[in-house]
Amino acid sequence: MEKALETYKKIRNQMKAYQFAFGIISWDSSTEAPKGSFENRSKAIGTLSEMSYRLGTSDEYMDAIDTLYNNVEKLDKVLAHEIVEIKKSTEKQKKIPVEEYVEYRTLMGSSQEIWADAKAKNDFNLFKPTLKKIVDYKRKQIKYQETDKLKGYDVLLDDYEPGFTTKDYDKFFDELKEKLVPFFKEINKCELQYNNSFVGKEFPREKQIEFCEYLQDVLCFNKEYGLMKESVHPFTMGINTKDVRFTNNYHEDDIVSAIFSAIHELGHAVYNQQNDPALDETFLSGGASNGIHESQSRLYENMIGRSREFWNVHFPKLKEIFPKQFKGVTATDFYKHVNRSFASFIRIEADELSYPLHIMLRYDLEKGLMNGEYEVDNIDKIWEDKFKEYFGLKVTKASDGILQDMHWGGGLIGYFPTYALGSAYAAQIYHAMAKDVNIKEELKTGKTTLINKWLKEKVHIHGRSLYPKEIIKYATGENFNSKYFIKYLQKKYEKLYQEFFRVNKK
Repeated sequence: MEKALETYKKIRNQMKAYQFAFGIISWDSSTEAPKGSFENRSKAIGTLSEMSYRLGTSDEYMDAIDTLYNNVEKLDKVLAHEIVEIKKSTEKQKKIPVEEYVEYRTLMGSSQEIWADAKAKNDFNLFKPTLKKIVDYKRKQIKYQETDKLKGYDVLLDDYEPGFTTKDYDKFFDELKEKLVPFFKEINKCELQYNNSFVGKEFPREKQIEFCEYLQDVLCFNKEYGLMKESVHPFTMGINTKDVRFTNNYHEDDIVSAIFSAIHELGHAVYNQQNDPALDETFLSGGASNGIHESQSRLYENMIGRSREFWNVHFPKLKEIFPKQFKGVTATDFYKHVNRSFASFIRIEADELSYPLHIMLRYDLEKGLMNGEYEVDNIDKIWEDKFKEYFGLKVTKASDGILQDMHWGGGLIGYFPTYALGSAYAAQIYHAMAKDVNIKEELKTGKTTLINKWLKEKVHIHGRSLYPKEIIKYATGENFNSKYFIKYLQKKYEKLYQEFFRVNKK
């Protein structure tokens, strides 16, 4: 046991160093790497991937894991959880031939740059060959890693949300379709009345950055251990509790996009910073799952960041930075604007009510691609047809459709469903937090101090040392229940569109 633990910790440190290197390379690739650097970068990633693979599947490492796994009852709770999870992941990793893994990792070294270029040029054909390779690899991965319990698309879903399968997601999405789709269509029959004179005005990039820097202080993000940069698609990278980075993207004709991208990513970032620092040396730092991580970004973005109380306090600062653009506009006007519901093309800019529909579309396409029902050759056309069915809008630009998200370019197939699940988790967590924290009064202080404290104790501090369903049970006192999400949205939008509902009820 002693020898096995010593060996495990030694190799774990080496594996963590590889993770750190991959993280920094990925960060650099997305933020400031020269355009011409990606060919050589891909080769380096391929070399590092092979080294990491061989270390992570070495006899020495596997023997140490097996010894600890066979004596797991003698380990402390956190280490026991780590060993069970690392045993599972290494067994899955070993099933993939090293040459195929290295080839795929090399592809990942340039795939997102290819996607970004295709998006900028609105040309899916530039990305199609790369996406074909990614989909082919994922189909092979499924075949290699299938078990008696996990088949097909479920193999990939388990990587992002352990315990959730297509059966669970189908049930969840069916509930949303039954309750929310008709509600969304009702809401879309009317328009909110408010002063939207700021829409379409110019919001200089540097001024947007200034306000997003301000928001970091509002959400109590520790800038000593974190930073914000710019990328095509906003994302967060939590290397450890003392190195948490996120990016944003700025459109000079739309201030709202940058604001809520920043708040969303700050939700992820605060979660990473509030992990137990003791987990930094383990494989259990970060979020319990993608769904739990999304619950935090969605909670901060929507339930806090889109609340009336939030903008009553922070709209004056926004108006101070952009006095001409917001002349004559009130906090109530802005609150209505950022909460209105309408059919739109872009997922990350969608309102809370229509957002799950964007996820359902991607879930349907991923499931079809993985089971062979759909092929990459015409997936853009399938996207356009389904988008027309769901939203009543015709996609005319690839950047508004199949190319809008970075995820498939990064090989993240199975990730998308966790966004909708995370929103539902967030509603249930928020409901539980409201019993202990007077959230509205806390927001009036201009900071999220007590909110952060509650979330740290109930969710953040555990990192990945608990499973998603355990986190939900611990934080809320009950198992996951989508009713909180449905009721939250219905109550919020009925109140926001109260005049419409009052007329219809008559």
